[in-house]
Amino acid sequence: MAAEAARTASEEARAVTEAARHAVVDAVRATADALNASLEQMRVVEDMRRTLREIRDVNKLDSN
Repeated sequence: MAAEAARTASEEARAVTEAARHAVVDAVRATADALNASLEQMRVVEDMRRTLREIRDVNKLDSN
């Protein structure tokens, strides 16, 4: 009886551990997706800054 109870508890613990592992993998994947989105937004902002600098530089040349 005790061995069967231990085996059942072990199976349940393994199932819980597997579910936790899947949750961690999903969380890491979601974090990676969020970081990729942030990186893309930063790239867009940097492109806009670069364009603005170029426009300002052209306007400075034209005003002289």
